[in-house]
Amino acid sequence: MLTAFLGQAILLEASLSFLGLGVNEPTPAWGLMLSGAAVEFVQRAPWMAIFPGLAITFTVLAFNVLGDSLRDALDPRLRI
Repeated sequence: MLTAFLGQAILLEASLSFLGLGVNEPTPAWGLMLSGAAVEFVQRAPWMAIFPGLAITFTVLAFNVLGDSLRDALDPRLRI
């Protein structure tokens, strides 16, 4: 359960930061990186939006895979 909550927390923080409701500007956050890139650099430098988006995606995916692997390894009902 913890790994699922970590993925949700990362998405929530990134979403709130993207909307301007998260952490303030000097603090680095993936949502702030995406919103800053979306405003002025998407046409000239698309990697400024692509890399933070990929970082969020792969981090959440990694926590979900980790949670599934831990459940498969530790759940006694799944053992044969």
